[in-house]
Amino acid sequence: MSEAVTGASWQDYLEMCKPRVVLLMLLCAIVGMFLATPGAVPVSTLVFGSLGIALVAGSAAVVNHIADQHIDAQMARTDNRPVATGRVNNQQAMVFCAVTGLVGMLVLWFFVNPLTAWLNLASWVGYGFIYTMYLKRATPQNIVIGGLFGAAPPLFGWTAVTNSIDPGGLLLVLIIFAWTPPHFWALALERKEEYADVGMPMLPVTHGEAYTRLHILLYTILLVIASVLPFVITMSGPIYLAGALALGAGFLYWAIVLLLNKNEKAPMETFRYSIVYLGALFLLMLVDHYLFLGLSLEAPIQMTPISA
Repeated sequence: MSEAVTGASWQDYLEMCKPRVVLLMLLCAIVGMFLATPGAVPVSTLVFGSLGIALVAGSAAVVNHIADQHIDAQMARTDNRPVATGRVNNQQAMVFCAVTGLVGMLVLWFFVNPLTAWLNLASWVGYGFIYTMYLKRATPQNIVIGGLFGAAPPLFGWTAVTNSIDPGGLLLVLIIFAWTPPHFWALALERKEEYADVGMPMLPVTHGEAYTRLHILLYTILLVIASVLPFVITMSGPIYLAGALALGAGFLYWAIVLLLNKNEKAPMETFRYSIVYLGALFLLMLVDHYLFLGLSLEAPIQMTPISA
């Protein structure tokens, strides 16, 4: 037991924050900041907004490590996680969770704005407790319902700049909300047996692989439709539209490969592509925002929301 208490390294604490997931969330949040203004995002908003969002997201990830430690210990993908192995004990993890979450909230409240802080708190409660403690174990639609909490980062970035909830920010949330089911269900297909062994009601376990593959395709179609809406409402321009259609074609390709079920590597290839897809899509939004909407990083900063 002493080894478990004293053997934790800084890498273990970083791992509990799920840094790769948080980095993708931060990318989406930062893009949300830049899309919310026709000029440059104030440096203080960019720095403190990113820091606060990252800390609160990392804190929520720690809740997931604590709540799922017994399940994690039974799955090959997660059996080496710090809490599951005992390198970090529950008390250490809870203190770390509380400190990172509280510091993140204080940073957002005092250096960004209270609205962004409240939204992050709502997302923390939604992911850390409603999804992790209940939905994840209660329904095969856990990913769909819980996906709303994970889809919020671009709205956090938007409100950090505008201090208001606007249609443009909500549209960014819609895109990630539609992206989440095909992203996670592809992984669930690959890990179906592990989820079944620990009693997790993931869609492939409860409804079968064929049903899941079909729904991945259907949600991918919805995602492609959602991804072109920024162009439809003139929030984004032609470079984004071309890129969104190309990236969407790639996602549809893998969804169809999955549906045909002739490539045993398709679930993980789809999962990996989905990560590249989301990052590339939001980077395209950023490039398009400044190059094709006649906007400039040197333009005067305007803090009023852009009409969607």
